[in-house]
Amino acid sequence: MDKFMEAAMAEARAGLSEGGIPIGSVLVRGTEIVGRGHNQRVQAGDPVLHAEIDCLRNAGRIGTYRDTVLYSTLMPCYLCAGAVVQFGIPHVIAGESRNFPGARAFLEEHGVRVVDLDLPECVTLMREFITVHPRLWNEDIGEL
Repeated sequence: MDKFMEAAMAEARAGLSEGGIPIGSVLVRGTEIVGRGHNQRVQAGDPVLHAEIDCLRNAGRIGTYRDTVLYSTLMPCYLCAGAVVQFGIPHVIAGESRNFPGARAFLEEHGVRVVDLDLPECVTLMREFITVHPRLWNEDIGEL
């Protein structure tokens, strides 16, 4: 696991320790993390505060996103994929998509290069969370 996905995993663990859903994200430009965040739907009571959205908010106004890479511990959903497309982020690296397939096809149809690392650490973290908190997970993905 590279240092950027490790940073995203640290964000996911932070979310879990706060009682939230363990998904983390970092935005990278070159060799520098310019934004980081984690899913805070539970903590903030905000239905759209997904990890990638939190990450982009925390990055702030950085001008262009065309030279950035978005890392996420889980394949982005349509909400987050829409933000990627809207801001022109050209590359997404996901930790896994076994627990949730996300919007990979949508991203690729819009010219985004997507890499799914299928990392056991990411798979296990989500699988364990979903097993313990199925109702909260189903709420998060809109399947209640």
